[in-house]
Amino acid sequence: MAILPIVTAPDPVLKKRAEPVVAVDASIQQLMRDMLETMYAAPGIGLAAPQVGVSKRVIVVDVTYSEAAAQDGEPYCLANPEIIAAEGEITWEEGCLSVPESYGKVDRKEHVVVRGLNAQGELVTLEAHGLFAVCLQHEIDHLDGTLFIDHLSSLKRTMIIKKLKKLKTEQAS
Repeated sequence: MAILPIVTAPDPVLKKRAEPVVAVDASIQQLMRDMLETMYAAPGIGLAAPQVGVSKRVIVVDVTYSEAAAQDGEPYCLANPEIIAAEGEITWEEGCLSVPESYGKVDRKEHVVVRGLNAQGELVTLEAHGLFAVCLQHEIDHLDGTLFIDHLSSLKRTMIIKKLKKLKTEQAS
């Protein structure tokens, strides 16, 4: 396994719609393992393949170490995830590994049903509430080229992007 470099905004790969996974083969399984290791090292609770520079529809999620989560304790790896049902409203203070040191309140669905292929290539359906639902929506947004800051006001989004560009400039010098 390997810890992969995390791409940060405003990198163009984060705004591109990711390509569907044709089959969950050994390379996709390795990507999922590397993404989990990267997510845990960051640390984070979710990661999408575009965040590590891979334009594939793959996400990993593990909200178990959060006190707000009430899941069964296993990480979820999904290829080609799609939301097939959603209801309720919830507002969550979100952050993102690709938008470091920035947070904002985002309106999401409180309950979602997501379908996708697991690490064994089997079609699975997950029901999620609260933080788990928010995290799944956040990561699936990444696959469509949407960042959490795209859900914020244009003023707040502009301020965050300016801050990220300044941070990149400082790191480069």
